[in-house]
Amino acid sequence: MTILVTGSTGTIGTQVLAFLDGHGADVRALTRMPENAHFPDGVVAVKGDLSDIDSVRAALKDVSTLFLLAPNAPDELTQAMLTLDAARAASVKGIVYLSVFKGEAYADVPHFASKMTVERMIHASDLPVTILRPAYFMQNDLRLKDALSSGGVYGMPIGGMGISMVDIRDIGEAAAKELLRREQSDVSLPRETYELVGPDALTDETITALWSTVLGRSIGYVGNDLDTLERQMKAFGPAWLAYDMRLMMHRYQQDGAIATDDEIARLTTLLGHPPRAYRDFAKATAAAWATV
Repeated sequence: MTILVTGSTGTIGTQVLAFLDGHGADVRALTRMPENAHFPDGVVAVKGDLSDIDSVRAALKDVSTLFLLAPNAPDELTQAMLTLDAARAASVKGIVYLSVFKGEAYADVPHFASKMTVERMIHASDLPVTILRPAYFMQNDLRLKDALSSGGVYGMPIGGMGISMVDIRDIGEAAAKELLRREQSDVSLPRETYELVGPDALTDETITALWSTVLGRSIGYVGNDLDTLERQMKAFGPAWLAYDMRLMMHRYQQDGAIATDDEIARLTTLLGHPPRAYRDFAKATAAAWATV
């Protein structure tokens, strides 16, 4: 049988495919443009889009395990729920769904609330799902190269409460492990939920101190101005998404998003190693920037 990976060409999907590579599973990758996709050897590109339910149904034929990553889109909830129902109709025995860390607490952030509604469907329908809840991605900070390297400022207004940022490699590895576990089982397995988090509670003070050490010069903090953040994000995407991100960052500033010791320990058991630390990400990033 076969694993189907959605979101296959994006930040997380590519990590999932990389960690599935070499484990003997038959893997399909859903993509709108198979002709432009570059996947690991053996991965079969399948044309489709979660917004096109007929293409999803076709892609699910003979699939036994599904990785579901719904896009951050106005109809994210509809896409995810229809895909789950189509997977149930196709008798898929195992699903790994990418949700979000602290979604249940941040009810006023649209893309968090959407994922929590999907989780409600999973529980109400008793679907055989592993729910993965990633925190804010460390690799989002790759966008801050100019601000850090030239401006001497950490440019994301994360506030002072603390965020347990996660490395995208840990997300991909966790997803691949759960996909393989469910794929290799002869029966549908019970639901599981994992918080995908990093080991550090990063604040404006700790993250600027860390970058100062890594870069060897003083790094300041951009401040907590969300008007500026929203304006900057509108230059790269739609207004609704910029406002959604503003709401998320407001909650980070107000409440933080810190993992518990138990959540970190549970993830460590799943991965087989401690989750990657932000300092290691920053060191590797700075070294890569220095070679350009």
